[in-house]
Amino acid sequence: MEIKIGVKQTQREIIVETDEDAKALAARIEEKIQSEGLLTFTDTKGRQVFVPSASLGYLEIGAETSRRVGFSA
Repeated sequence: MEIKIGVKQTQREIIVETDEDAKALAARIEEKIQSEGLLTFTDTKGRQVFVPSASLGYLEIGAETSRRVGFSA
């Protein structure tokens, strides 16, 4: 699933593709925002992104999609 992260006072957004479960991810994000902690995301290639929750402008979690198999994929 795709995660779009908007950082305050920055025009570009950070886009991360991850395999993490959407509900678990949303719960973890909510917990870190309430405690003003450091949000960490790991993408499908193993790269990590760190965002301080205090500088978070917005966060958009995309829908989970299954891989399509076949000639029309």
